[in-house]
Amino acid sequence: MKYLIVGLGNIGPEYHETRHNIGFMVVDALAKAAGATFRDGRYGFTATLSVKGRQMVLLKPSTFMNSSGNAVRYWMQKENIPLENVLIVVDDLALPFGTLRLKGKGSDAGHNGLKHIAATLGMQNYARLRFGIGNNFPRGGQVDFVLGHFTAEDWKTMDERLETAGEIVKSFCLAGIDITMNQFNKR
Repeated sequence: MKYLIVGLGNIGPEYHETRHNIGFMVVDALAKAAGATFRDGRYGFTATLSVKGRQMVLLKPSTFMNSSGNAVRYWMQKENIPLENVLIVVDDLALPFGTLRLKGKGSDAGHNGLKHIAATLGMQNYARLRFGIGNNFPRGGQVDFVLGHFTAEDWKTMDERLETAGEIVKSFCLAGIDITMNQFNKR
């Protein structure tokens, strides 16, 4: 069984460890824990790891957030991975920092990466792990907040939150979405 785990973010040093790049941070943490390294490929950087016989292709799209669907579609086809084995890891303004929510489908909630994926795939029925980044910004300050860096307070629990996100990803691959939602969404 093969799975595509897509961490959404933007490439380039100016976006490194910004709130919008939490998807990259989650797949980076997964790769680091497994000793896997990313390789530069078409539409993105990939790393492959195996967990209990399940192969995970980790993807960090190089298409920038607003064209993420191109990378998702390409790697699904290249690796012959069905939609039910795809998980998108994405930042979410509607959740307090560090809150993790797994969903089997849903709207894009105004997120341009999810919007492009849905448009490219022609549906919104794909799993996504929403990582809360909070919404502590003044009116009109959303873009600066999302593209800004985490606070010192956020960093105090970042490693633990990234580790839990990794556990959710592994459980998604090993136990399926329903069991994983029941186990982790209650926390």
